[in-house]
This record gives sequence, structure tokens and C-alpha cells, in this order.
Amino acid sequence: MSLQQVKLLQLPKILDDRGNLSFFENNNQIPFEIQRVYWIYDVPGGELRGGHAYKDLQEVIIALSGSFDVVLNDGISEQKFSLNRSYTALYVPKMIWRHLENFSTNSLALIVTDRFFEEQQYIRDFQEFKNAMHEQ
Repeated sequence: MSLQQVKLLQLPKILDDRGNLSFFENNNQIPFEIQRVYWIYDVPGGELRGGHAYKDLQEVIIALSGSFDVVLNDGISEQKFSLNRSYTALYVPKMIWRHLENFSTNSLALIVTDRFFEEQQYIRDFQEFKNAMHEQ
């Protein structure tokens, strides 16, 4: 996998004077069938989340509230994405190292994945990740 497969997705945005609405659906705006949804919140200042890659799991990350940065690495290069709009999602394929940083106060990160939680999906050591990337 490479960073070229990472993409920003623009979710539908329905404007209304009473408040806007955005959404996503399986295999439509999200390029896979959703198996798991979780969110990250109340992150103390200066803390990082993530710091791992997934062997076979792909995900979409959305800043529902506030802002944060997603730093991605494919073992060769690194790219940072700043998320701060609830109608913009970041698609991250399998075997991309990621961490989230620079959380604003009251930020809320929503993550949807195509697999249920399985500890064996995680690669938590960066050198192990780089070695696995060179084997592919």
C-alpha cells in the first residue's frame, strides 16, 4: 500500500437554515461495508492517538467536531492531513501507519472500519511495519 491510495472524501452536505446535515452509507460514500464505528474524544493537550498500522483493515476518519491532524506513513514517505470539517472524510487503506495529533479542545474523531476489533490486526512497532512493507 502507498499514500497514493489515501483519499479525502467529500460527504454530502445538505444545507438548511435550521442546520446542515451530512451523511455516509455503506459502499456509497464510504468505499466498504461498515463493521465497526468508534470515536475518540477528550484527548488531553499534546497527546497522540493511534501509532499503529492495520494488516487488513481499512478505515475512514472524520472530524465531527473541532480539528486534529492525521499523520500517515507508508514506510517510505509521510503526509499530514488536517481534518476540521464534518463533511470531509479521510480514507485510509490497510498497511498505512497512522497517528492522530494536534487535537483542538472538544474535538471529536469518528472512525468507521470494515472489520471488527481484532488485536492481531494491529502492527504497533514502526520498524516491524517497515519490515512488513518491504516484504510485500
